[in-house]
Amino acid sequence: MKTSSRSLVELRAAIDQVDGKILALLSERGQLAHAVGELKRAEGESRFYHPDREAEILRRIMQENPGPFTDAQVASIYREIISAGLAQEEALQVAYLGPAGTFSQMAAQKHFGRSASFQPTGSIPEIFRMVDGGQAQFGVVPVENSTEGSVNLTLDLLLDYPLQICGEVQLRIVHNLVANIPMEQIRKVYVHYQTRAQCRQWLAAHLPQVELVDVPSNGVAAERAVQDPQGAAISTTVAAETYALNILQAGIEDNPENTTRFLVIGKISTCPTGQDKTSLVVAGINRPGSLHALLSPLADAHISLTRIESRPARSAVWEYVFYLDLLGHCQDSDLTPVLDALAAQSSFYRCLGSYPKAVF
Repeated sequence: MKTSSRSLVELRAAIDQVDGKILALLSERGQLAHAVGELKRAEGESRFYHPDREAEILRRIMQENPGPFTDAQVASIYREIISAGLAQEEALQVAYLGPAGTFSQMAAQKHFGRSASFQPTGSIPEIFRMVDGGQAQFGVVPVENSTEGSVNLTLDLLLDYPLQICGEVQLRIVHNLVANIPMEQIRKVYVHYQTRAQCRQWLAAHLPQVELVDVPSNGVAAERAVQDPQGAAISTTVAAETYALNILQAGIEDNPENTTRFLVIGKISTCPTGQDKTSLVVAGINRPGSLHALLSPLADAHISLTRIESRPARSAVWEYVFYLDLLGHCQDSDLTPVLDALAAQSSFYRCLGSYPKAVF
């Protein structure tokens, strides 16, 4: 469509017409989503949230995107549309590591959209307890960072609770120095221990004499900075807005590609989408070559292993369990016999869940 010869008034009128069409189509989509919910109720189905179906919709939208918006922008818009439609049928309760303004909150909103009901918690164990006890349907927990590695507490809790991984979120991490005082007046910086590690070089170069005070989350860091007349925090842009703090320096993380992977935990299983991951915990029989024997079925079947992490086993000293992430769904015909073979080689085996890969 040519726009160069049209006046500003004409272009704005055309935008208004398009907005009217979008609104009408959104209303039609909402009515269809409601009809789906009514049909499910009539058939006795109580579950309305299907992360596999949502992943398929978002991937299709990104694939069909004609521009000029980016795939990620279009996916983000549709995430909110899907979230609003689902909220008509079921208000999802989602627990995350709070308070408001943390990366965990941002990851939860990225995955579920802003129409879900979000419940901040004080710790990662509390998220697991809430989901296990039914106070929340889902939880969003950090599991690994591209700079600092695994979140061991999350790995241990995955073994402690009978929950399923039903999704993953990848979030680009941008750390900011926030305060309501000039940088030269800062005497304390409140910071989460992982954030501190991810900003180590910047802190050494720009605030070498300042006291670093550990806090449970980036949101708490912002809260403390508000309360301390000589304090600052390393936190998110959302926290800066929430607690009315100024961003003194943006993007102070040492690695510009710093990314954290979050897991969505719940009590549901997902169906295969064709672009899935499966997470396992296994332990080998205590004998030479046990790790090789564990991994051989995967190598023989050409299954791609995307992650392996060892943790001390709690059952015996100097014995270990291995956390594995691999491509594919446990219901895939080519993966099921491989997992059976791996289980046969293991002294301990547990599938933590198969789930859609992060979409955007």
